[in-house]
Amino acid sequence: MRFLRVPLRRLAAPVAVVLAAGSLSLTGAGSSSAATSVAFTTTSVNVGSTACMDDPNASTSTGTQLIQWSCNGGVNQNWTFTPVAGTAASYTIANGSSNLCVDVSARSTADNAQVIQYTCNGQTNQRFTLQAVAVSGAADTFNLVAAHSGKCVVPAGDATANNTALVQLPCTSAGTRVWRLPGYRTGGSGGNTVTVSNPGTTTSTVGSAVSLQISATDSAAGQTLSYTATGLPAGLAISSSGLISGTPTTAGSSTVTVTAADTTGAAGTASFSWTVNGSGQPATHTVRVFWLKPTDVAYDQAYPDGIASVMREAQRFYKQQLGKTFTLNSTVVETVDGLHDTNWYITNNCDPNGDHYWCVVFNMQTELQQRFGLGNPDSRWLIVGEVSAEEAGKSGGGGSPGWVLLSGHDADGAAGKGGAMNRWYGGMVHELGHAFGLPDATSTDGTCMSASLYDYPNCTFNQTQKDGILNGPYGSFLS
Repeated sequence: MRFLRVPLRRLAAPVAVVLAAGSLSLTGAGSSSAATSVAFTTTSVNVGSTACMDDPNASTSTGTQLIQWSCNGGVNQNWTFTPVAGTAASYTIANGSSNLCVDVSARSTADNAQVIQYTCNGQTNQRFTLQAVAVSGAADTFNLVAAHSGKCVVPAGDATANNTALVQLPCTSAGTRVWRLPGYRTGGSGGNTVTVSNPGTTTSTVGSAVSLQISATDSAAGQTLSYTATGLPAGLAISSSGLISGTPTTAGSSTVTVTAADTTGAAGTASFSWTVNGSGQPATHTVRVFWLKPTDVAYDQAYPDGIASVMREAQRFYKQQLGKTFTLNSTVVETVDGLHDTNWYITNNCDPNGDHYWCVVFNMQTELQQRFGLGNPDSRWLIVGEVSAEEAGKSGGGGSPGWVLLSGHDADGAAGKGGAMNRWYGGMVHELGHAFGLPDATSTDGTCMSASLYDYPNCTFNQTQKDGILNGPYGSFLS
């Protein structure tokens, strides 16, 4: 599920609405034309400010709030509009630099909700209808209307200054709420049919060269097709002839949409999943352990060492209890330099008025999944993640089949910075029990799946729990 994201930059103070020269009027609440929608790539120029919609600093980070900036021809000001099948004039909008989609944060319907870029996922807060607005002396001018809220993409406060963050507000014909799309085009009302062959789920590896030819057919003879794509893994690009090539640089998963268009403007699309696996991955059927260090946390060897010690003690205990145990990798703990600071992990995707207990670990899990191509659950590994971040007094974490997720409280404890080690040993044994498929005990019954974990090592697994682990979804990982 997705939670409310907080802004990544301060919004500009509200200012008076500035209208562009010339008269403006809405042409209606529906689609801009009866013509066939096709994919196109364009800048998006705000009529009120004449500035372009911009991915600031060509960021590739999900959650980055979009801005307006003087039009400069940068790839981070190019946007590919891809029609949403089964809709009239509804598009997803992907940035040319990041391949991420324009997104109203957390599917909010509130005024001033942040307009950000986020992994393309097809949800309604990433779908925008082009609502035509007549502007004297200009063509191809539209409100960009979010499908889920009916509100428009607008510079905050209707400001015209550079670096103004984008939000959603009610649609009007004010110049600051209208965008000119110089590259806008349609495919006519009854033109050719372009069909793109879907290559299906694709997998590659960081550092290994890729060459994938996309093919398409056109109902009209003699047409030349030109290809574009959104959502490609970092390091890959598509040629106009449909060859995807390059060398992936970052592990993760994404949805790729390839568009083929002919000279009449007719176009077809195909979408598929692409997973990039990290190079030199650990052996499968092992417990894979991560310590994620936010950008504002100094490296401390006590953390990987301490977490490794906790894992080894849990490994020993499982062997004692079950006669079998899980396998750790030669590098027990993989240290991950996080992409964000501590506060981001605490507040991103989280209701600012709510409890941040789970937000920290869910943000860690999402980042690990994206960067390392991990599933939830993942049949290759049972995964333990610890992040050195949490809101003061609100430690969070837990386990579910295939995953253990722990925040700064547990990471500090493992590093010897918070109480007796038996507390952290018992906690890991307990959460691994959940990862192996066990529920909590219904009472404090002396088992490690109850509050008796705090008495570690004086807790056990009962026979039912032992059978549940050995016969559970990850029982085959034990030897």
